[in-house]
Amino acid sequence: MSDAERRIVIQIEAVRRVYQVGAECIRALDGVDLEVRENEYVAVMGQSGSGKSTLMNVLGCLDRPSSGRYRLDGHDTGRLADGRLAGLRNERIGFVFQSFELLGRLSALKNVEMPLVYSRLPWRQRRRRALLALERVGLADRTSHRPSQLSGGQKQRVAIARALICDPSLLLADEPTGNLDSRTSREIMALFEDLHRHGQTVIMVTHDLEVARHAERIVVMRDGRIVEDARNTDRILHGSAVAAEVP
Repeated sequence: MSDAERRIVIQIEAVRRVYQVGAECIRALDGVDLEVRENEYVAVMGQSGSGKSTLMNVLGCLDRPSSGRYRLDGHDTGRLADGRLAGLRNERIGFVFQSFELLGRLSALKNVEMPLVYSRLPWRQRRRRALLALERVGLADRTSHRPSQLSGGQKQRVAIARALICDPSLLLADEPTGNLDSRTSREIMALFEDLHRHGQTVIMVTHDLEVARHAERIVVMRDGRIVEDARNTDRILHGSAVAAEVP
């Protein structure tokens, strides 16, 4: 399927996010335009303070733009009340964090099931979906284990399963290999590649060029703006923009 035939999942137009810190006005995002289509795999890179984390918060409906427009799956998020925006976030977006964000007192199965607790699904159906999600990430034999009984890579797999349980339109990953060793990082990136091959749209924030190489498209930010947006080729991976922006 060509790019033109794939539906648009994310459409951002002239988005700005401004913070007032004392007498100083900080432009965390300064006129960002971005379009992401279904089943794209995008890495967002840039130095600390470049705006990539603010962009992820806006994309994840955790923060609202000061101006501009953000459409998620055709929904204009700026027109939604807080409650409806939270519902859209829960239905359409899966989050994967560097620190896993698992509840230590719960088993892997119950951690994965958490996003469905307040849904109207019967508990047997919730449990079945959680089991299938763990099986999908290769942890069908770790359902009863608590986070303290799991390795870092296994914890991240549980977090990914939890992010996938609502069948999100978009998977947002914020430095998902930041707390992992190189071997485990490769395993997690292989899992993201497999999810992408099976149709998942993925946007990943990373400072690691080796991690970014797995994406099919790389977006580089500087001073709240997108300064590079290109397919994953030697030009972008070894070009001046990436070399300058990534420590």
